[in-house]
Amino acid sequence: MNDSSWGAPPQAGYWGPSDQGPAPGADPAGPAYDAHYAQQTRPMPIVPDLPEHGGDQDDDQGTARLSGPLFRDEPFHAQPARDQTYRDQTPSAQPYAAVPQNPEPMPDAPQPAPSQPPQKKSAGRDLGSAIGVGVGLGVVIIASLFVVKAVFVGVVVVAVVVGLWELTKRLEERKGIKAPLVPLAIGGAAMVVAGYARGAEGAWVAMALTALAVLVWRMTEPPEGYLRDVTAGLFAAFYVPFLATFVAMMLMADDGAWRVLVFLILTVVSDTGAYAVGWRFGKKKLAPRISPGKTREGLLGAVGFAMAAGALCTQFLIDDGTWWQGLLLGLAVAVSATLGDLGESMIKRDLGIKDMGTLLPGHGGIMDRLDSLLPTAPVVWLLLVIFVGSG
Repeated sequence: MNDSSWGAPPQAGYWGPSDQGPAPGADPAGPAYDAHYAQQTRPMPIVPDLPEHGGDQDDDQGTARLSGPLFRDEPFHAQPARDQTYRDQTPSAQPYAAVPQNPEPMPDAPQPAPSQPPQKKSAGRDLGSAIGVGVGLGVVIIASLFVVKAVFVGVVVVAVVVGLWELTKRLEERKGIKAPLVPLAIGGAAMVVAGYARGAEGAWVAMALTALAVLVWRMTEPPEGYLRDVTAGLFAAFYVPFLATFVAMMLMADDGAWRVLVFLILTVVSDTGAYAVGWRFGKKKLAPRISPGKTREGLLGAVGFAMAAGALCTQFLIDDGTWWQGLLLGLAVAVSATLGDLGESMIKRDLGIKDMGTLLPGHGGIMDRLDSLLPTAPVVWLLLVIFVGSG
């Protein structure tokens, strides 16, 4: 192709570092010149960096346009004369097309929200309903405890059965685990009664028979998931009815009603101290991955309240008990109650739920009230046996 169709050859001083164009009067053509010509026309003029306000915006938003052969809209033959002007100028004079004097305004920076009055801390539950339900349960428990011991054992059995129902229901809903409820409920009730009637020996025998019943009952269904289901069933049998059996075993002593009352008082006082101190002064998280609401300050509150209550209760309510034994008892209760609460929080976090049930307004379910009581029962039973005997 004849190069005359591209227009006049480029002027000297523009196309490359040598600033040398073709000889005057020459009519170069052919592949050799085409290669040299392409080599001389490819490098772009060196230009300074873009202004800060034009970095990543599009042309239609007021950004400067780059100059040079690769960025022109004009025909190629019209470019050399204009580009000579750009070459002769300093880089800071006019390396780009003129930037609009009134560029499009940037969006306003977000303004800080008007200051709001500090929000009061919230308990996260309906305290009115929680207090009402708690007082009602306390009246039923104390009345049954001091009127007829067998009635109190019946209250424990009902709590155990309902707790097993809540636990197995949530396991099936959230994980697809089908722990056999029927043998668990029957065996759990038998464990509590055997513990009250025959002590630790009766409780262990009932536990063994309950485990065997769970294994056999699950055999009536397809084998898929058998190991998973029976493992969950054995865990439920130990976690709820077996630990509750120690409450019935406390009741066997001559001052059994008072021992159970001390156990309940210390557990409630520990939870109350943890809540009150943690709500008011809590800053350092105790176990944020398990229960974000619990704080180290709350744990110290639980220990202090429980030890004070333990010293008073052991001195005045337990036969042959002394205040220093109560201090140790209160410390142990605070630790076991906190661990029990964290243990159930771990279960609920794994299941992805907040409460085990909705039976008790303001509290959740029965298991949400038994979480700190269940692991505390064997601790109190053992320490009281060590301090003052089995009675």
